[in-house]
This record gives sequence, C-alpha cells and structure tokens, in this order.
Amino acid sequence: MSGTGQGAFIAAVKPLVDAMGGEMIPPDEAGPDDVVLSWEGAAAVAVRLPQLADSLDHILAALERRRGVPLAELDRKAKQEIVRSLEARGAFAVRHGVETVASALGVSRFTVYNYLNREKGA
Repeated sequence: MSGTGQGAFIAAVKPLVDAMGGEMIPPDEAGPDDVVLSWEGAAAVAVRLPQLADSLDHILAALERRRGVPLAELDRKAKQEIVRSLEARGAFAVRHGVETVASALGVSRFTVYNYLNREKGA
C-alpha cells in the first residue's frame, strides 16, 4: 500500500466499497445503519451500504461491464452460469430478484426458475 495513514486506508478500501455499490461518507455524517471504519484508533470513513435491491442492480451492471455486451445478448449457457452465480450470492432472496434478473437477461421469470430448478436437479 503506497502512503500511510487514513488517506491510504481510504484509498485501499474504496475499490471494495465501489464493488458492492456502497458510498463513502465522512464518519461524522454516519447514520445508525452506516458502518464506520477506524484506522489507527480513529474513525477514518463511514460506509453507507446499498439497499439489497440496489445491490442486485449494481451486480448486474458490473457483470455486463465485465462481459462487454448486454447480458440479454449472451447465449443460454452463459445466462445459466450467471443465474447460478447470482443464486450463490443470494440474489433471489431479494424481493423481485427473479424479475430483476429475468429482465436483465432478456428472458422470462419462468426461464430463470427453470435455470434454478435445473441446477437443483443436477
């Protein structure tokens, strides 16, 4: 880690916060649901975690960026892999998770359920 102190700590944590769709805020602005991170005994930064539904949208957008094409343009096998990955991350425990994923993949809810059931039967 280049540099020392709070600035370096905040810079090191930022990619993680960005990846999960969180927001970094000053520690003195933290609310009861925010997570305050300390460095060397002092509050360095607070992290405002996203709502679960927002996290799912963030995960889907990141998957699309990583693959370089809209998720709806992927083949069936790739879509099944995405559904399997999202299930492992708890995406379908989120209210409207199946609908959100189905929309992003350009398939019906029924198709997503089929992908999920195929995995359980395999």
